[in-house]
Amino acid sequence: MKAVLFDMFGVIARVQSPESQGVLERTAGGDRDRFWQAYWSQRAPYDRGDVTGPAYWKGVCAELGITLDERLTADLIAADLASWSEIDGRSVELLGALADRGVTLGLLSNIPEELAVQYETTQPWLGGFMVLGFSCRIRSAKPEPAAYQWCVRELGLPPGDILFVDDRAENVHAARELGLQGHVFTTPDDLWTVLEAALP
Repeated sequence: MKAVLFDMFGVIARVQSPESQGVLERTAGGDRDRFWQAYWSQRAPYDRGDVTGPAYWKGVCAELGITLDERLTADLIAADLASWSEIDGRSVELLGALADRGVTLGLLSNIPEELAVQYETTQPWLGGFMVLGFSCRIRSAKPEPAAYQWCVRELGLPPGDILFVDDRAENVHAARELGLQGHVFTTPDDLWTVLEAALP
């Protein structure tokens, strides 16, 4: 193993908390279950950069029958960005430890442009990655093969020399299908145990 290709959300950054989800639900109004159905059904084009934040929320609100204006659009975008902004400090420490051991680091994240910009301007640890595979900029999202293939090309290594780490088993399976090593993330300490065994 010469490189580790990380997922962002659920590995380095935390997934949405119940509290942050509640803020989004209250901001949008309406039925909770219908909101999340619309939120996720519209998400893939947003993550791939096919639509902007306002266009994404226009689609979500149209599906819900909610009247959208500029103020509500801004409030929904702000609540959405905040919901994906909590960092796992232990995972960030792990990134530093790997860099100190000479391991090449890459990132492959399903992330819309507004959130990518926020991370770039607030999280200096992103500078430790040789490759930043933001789905909104490479125009492909996990588990699409093209997303992994882009990262492999940019890392300049055979797929078998790259360990892909993600909290979603289907994304790890897709990476393995392309010849990468794969690990389903549970905790930073568990991952570190796996990595120490693989490092020279």
